[in-house]
Amino acid sequence: MYSDSYKHRGQRNALIKILREKGIRDERVLQAIAEIPRHYFFEKAFLEHAYQDKAFPIGEGQTISQPYTVAYQTELLELKPTDKVLEIGTGSGYQCWVLLKITPHVYTIEYNKVLFNKAAHFFKAMNLQPKIFQGDGSLGLPAHAPFDKILVTAGSPNIPKNYLSQLKVGGILVIPVGDATNQKMVKVTRVNADEFTREELGNFKFVPLLGKSGWNL
Repeated sequence: MYSDSYKHRGQRNALIKILREKGIRDERVLQAIAEIPRHYFFEKAFLEHAYQDKAFPIGEGQTISQPYTVAYQTELLELKPTDKVLEIGTGSGYQCWVLLKITPHVYTIEYNKVLFNKAAHFFKAMNLQPKIFQGDGSLGLPAHAPFDKILVTAGSPNIPKNYLSQLKVGGILVIPVGDATNQKMVKVTRVNADEFTREELGNFKFVPLLGKSGWNL
């Protein structure tokens, strides 16, 4: 069902060149994107879009993120192979696969049941083993906290307190914060039990974070 050709690998190498030109420096992140067949997430009719540096609809009002955005967010996490990571918004599963290339300790939660079932089926087919949950990701995953890193792949109106409380000391949260059409990427580091540093970075556009601590749409 799935095949990865020499042509596809060439397209990924061309994409890596673009990501380097845009400033991505983490070699592990670049290696992960170079190895993952992004075209597996596309229907046959849309395969020519798979290695373009852009987001693409995956149904249910959601998208597979632009490769640059995936690389940028992952690089900000400063991932280590021992890190326990929480991903908010499984979506297609592409970002999750990138995380799994660097650390096996990935927990991911998806709000939308249709996308959850699709991603769970895909992970099984690919023999990938993240810990996958369906539910309100805006609340985090308190039963499995704390986490070394938390990555949010949807735009939030603010930084939910749930995420801060579920972050280990020294841990990093990467989250897009803003209104429904435009967000700033924010990197939060937990310095100690009560203190956090906050860094505001570039502008991005994500689908909205749904749930009690997100947008109640």
